Amino acid sequence: MRTVSAQLSATIAAQRQLGGIRTEHDSLGARELPADAYYGVQTLRAVENFQISGVRLRRFGHLINALAHVKKAAALANAELGSITRPKADAIVAACDELLVGRLREDFIVDMVQGGAGTSTNMNANEVIANRGLELMGHRKGEYRFLHPNDDVNRSQSTNDVYPTAVKLGVYLSLQDAAAALGELQNALRAKAVEFGDVIKMGRTQLQDAVPMTLGQEFGAYAVMIGEAINHLRRIGGDLLAVNMGGTAIGTGITSPPGYAELVTVKLAEITGLPITQAENLVEATQDSGDFVAVSATLKRAAVQLSKICNDLRLLSSGPRAGLGEINLPAMQPGSSIMPGKVNPVIPEVVNQVCFQLIGFDMTVTMAAEASQLELNMAEPIMAYDLMMGTMMLRNAAVTLTSRCITGITANREHCRDLVAHSIGLVTALVPKLGYEQSAAIAEEALHTGASVYDLVLERGAMTKAELDDLLSPENMTAPRARTS
Repeated sequence: MRTVSAQLSATIAAQRQLGGIRTEHDSLGARELPADAYYGVQTLRAVENFQISGVRLRRFGHLINALAHVKKAAALANAELGSITRPKADAIVAACDELLVGRLREDFIVDMVQGGAGTSTNMNANEVIANRGLELMGHRKGEYRFLHPNDDVNRSQSTNDVYPTAVKLGVYLSLQDAAAALGELQNALRAKAVEFGDVIKMGRTQLQDAVPMTLGQEFGAYAVMIGEAINHLRRIGGDLLAVNMGGTAIGTGITSPPGYAELVTVKLAEITGLPITQAENLVEATQDSGDFVAVSATLKRAAVQLSKICNDLRLLSSGPRAGLGEINLPAMQPGSSIMPGKVNPVIPEVVNQVCFQLIGFDMTVTMAAEASQLELNMAEPIMAYDLMMGTMMLRNAAVTLTSRCITGITANREHCRDLVAHSIGLVTALVPKLGYEQSAAIAEEALHTGASVYDLVLERGAMTKAELDDLLSPENMTAPRARTS
């Protein structure tokens, strides 16, 4: 914090010498700011107070876009109801439109983790929009008598309805990105399921040999897991579209004109193109963070499924000589500073770690939601940080796993078949043909002699090679077979 304060002071001092400063005031007094900054005095104080995560609001474009949508909808509703003049509304709308195409992002400088239930984020947006609006109206930044951050940009609003609404929209949009990335991962896994459909291998339960299956079946199961995660994320995302706009401070709508809550919700739905609705009870919606808990839990579920897949990829590729070695992951980088030739499964490893973080985020969101007291939850900023960061990390992890790992996986076909032939678990597949007693005797002999089940079946004349190979063919391993005597 001392470093940041020193940097801010040095910037102000340098610009003072060049004449590039302006002075703004709030209820705590006057402060100097860089003349070209779009943010204002309240943002400056927030930067000084909250050096917590090092992750600034500008890091999350979807959240800035959501704030712009909210402020634009509010300006349109206020103008229609006569709460602000049309020229002011036009300036606010134009500034918001610039935000929506990616401009002015560098001035969203508050830390994502902050006290005040999101007030600093709301004021950062209010000040940037006001100062850009002033320029569009032909005035200088800071000339708030013509367009004020609170009186005009924040008209009929409170942080307590703006912030949770913006966070909901930001998380909703981020969930769509994550779901799309998971969709690409699912497609890659499906492609591998087809490619490996003829690769016979041993299935394992409790890390012990079980029964034969195909490698394609294994990857097909992974594709279904990811599909389930996508479906749950998309379904839970819809719950975020019921918002408390118009509730202002605690849900009662104080300081807003009659009809504003309904109208601003309609405007928000129109400009976003999303089926946004007004929450059933604005007082409840202002204090209850249950939707965030549900989204976080669904992200955790996706993380658990994704991490399980990565665990399996690391096991199946273990070796290359002393492990399972059934698949080869693409080599991404040398794996050791001391062991020549070692290549590690670095992509599944990093995805595992992302999943661990998401699981930890879920606990934080749960505790933060529980911390709500009376008419407001003060801990929404940490929920916003964890949900926005979590969805971004999930998206990036899915993209990385798809492009840097899954698409390059190859199968060790002969090795997989040899493991089946030598596995004791093979006898289970023989029970319908040979019966339990004869199959058990073959298994016992294989255990004592070290011979393969495959060879013992042939030596005993229990089956011909053609019959045994037919039984173990991939197409006959993918569905139940009739018992023969």
